[in-house]
Amino acid sequence: MKIVNGILDAAEWLPSPNFGQRPQQEVSLLVIHNISLPPGQYGGGYVQRFFQNRLPADEHPYFADIAELQVSSHLFIERSGQVIQFVNLNDRAWHAGVSEFAGRPDCNDYSIGIELEGCDDQPYEDVQYQVLAEVTQALMLAYPEITPERITGHEHIAPGRKTDPGPAFNWSAFKKDIV
Repeated sequence: MKIVNGILDAAEWLPSPNFGQRPQQEVSLLVIHNISLPPGQYGGGYVQRFFQNRLPADEHPYFADIAELQVSSHLFIERSGQVIQFVNLNDRAWHAGVSEFAGRPDCNDYSIGIELEGCDDQPYEDVQYQVLAEVTQALMLAYPEITPERITGHEHIAPGRKTDPGPAFNWSAFKKDIV
């Protein structure tokens, strides 16, 4: 995998309107998330539509509550290992919300967000870990300020507000694969 001008060559490109310019800051943090829509269900393309502001509010009761939200992630890794990119890595995606890492607020300003198709309490697929490790290695090459110590979960930068990627995420196995 290779990153050129903020685009991951192995990813399918589905642009999201939910992004902005980064302030004059280097990309120095990777944030791991999870998402499934409806919660606990996989496939169906709902995550992709959600990040493109095209989620059909009438297709599931949960969607009515979130359809108007404007959020995005840079990358999404499906259960199959397929990678989708929504926002150029050099731009600011809207994935972290109110957040702080090592005393520094506004993680969206200096981080890359990767969503794994999953939920807090269901194991992730082996292929997702494999692809996540490959993507992470490419990110660390392209953005050298991202080091293993600067890879974190949404739950760690927004404690009490977010719980992902949750207890089902195997941090030790993942970290072994990126060193």
